[in-house]
Amino acid sequence: MEDSRLVVGAATDPGPVREQNEDAVYHNVLVDSPGSELTLLAVADGMGGYQRGEIAAQMAIDTLIERFSSADSDDLVLMLKQAYRLANERIFADGSAEGEHNMMGTTLVVGAVRGTDLVIGNVGDSRAYLVRANSLNQISNDHSLVAEQVAMGAMTQEEARESHHKNIITRALGHRQRVEVDIFELTLLPDDRLLISTDGLHDYLEDDEIVELMTGMQPEDSSREMVARAIQAGSTDNVSALVVWAAPVSVLDAPPVAVPAGDQAGSNRLITILVLVGLVIFIAIIGYILLAA
Repeated sequence: MEDSRLVVGAATDPGPVREQNEDAVYHNVLVDSPGSELTLLAVADGMGGYQRGEIAAQMAIDTLIERFSSADSDDLVLMLKQAYRLANERIFADGSAEGEHNMMGTTLVVGAVRGTDLVIGNVGDSRAYLVRANSLNQISNDHSLVAEQVAMGAMTQEEARESHHKNIITRALGHRQRVEVDIFELTLLPDDRLLISTDGLHDYLEDDEIVELMTGMQPEDSSREMVARAIQAGSTDNVSALVVWAAPVSVLDAPPVAVPAGDQAGSNRLITILVLVGLVIFIAIIGYILLAA
C-alpha cells in the first residue's frame, strides 16, 4: 500500500459482570508466499460452558494463524475459507468429545490485508465496519435471529437493538459439522478506517460516536476509548475493538514544521513588546483609579 500504511490498535475487556473474557483479539504482520506483507486481523467472541467459550475463540484464532503462516498460496479468499472450515471442524470435534452439555462455539471476523486488497470473512454476530469520508458502513452481516427478522421486515433496527433475543445467533463456528462463511472483498483507500468489534461494543455505541472516536484519535487510543464507553453505556458482556487506519504516507512522513530562526526571534520581540504595552496600560488604569479616589 504505497499511498498509506496500516496503523493498528486493539483493546478488550471482560466487562463489569463476566469473570472470564471469552473474546479473543489478534493482529500481526506476516510475510506470505509472494514475499509481500500480509496483515492479519481477527476478533472472536466465544460461547459455551465454563471457559469453553474462551477455548473456542482461541482455537479459531490459532487455526487462522496456522493456515496463513504456511504461506503456500497467494489466494486470500481460498486461505480464509480453508481456515474457517478447519477451525469449525476442530471446535465441533472438541465440543462433541466433551458431551452435548459442554458444546462450544465462537463468532469470528477476519480481515486479511495485502497492499490495497482487503478480504473480510465472517461467521456470527461480531462485525466489521468501514469508515470512509466520515461515514460508517457495516461490511459484515449479522448471523442472528433478530437480524433475520429485520431482513424479513418483521422487526425494525431499533426493535432489534432492544430485543431480549438479540444474542441468539444462527451461525457460529463449532455449532455444526459444516459452516458457511461470508466473504467480502474491498479495496482500501488512503485514510480509510476499519473496525472489527464484538456485540458487547457495537450494541452500546451510536454510529456517530464510533465515527468520532475512530477519526479523532489514533487506533490504540480509539479502541480503548470505545471499549470504555461501551461499558459506561451499560454493556455487561465482554467488549472488544480492533481498529485499523490506512494512514496516508504524506501524513505519517511529514516532517515537523520548524520555525525559521529569524521568524522565531521576531516572534519573541513581538511577545516582549505586547507584554510591555500591557504592563503600561495596567499601570495607567491603576493610576487613574487612585486619582479618582
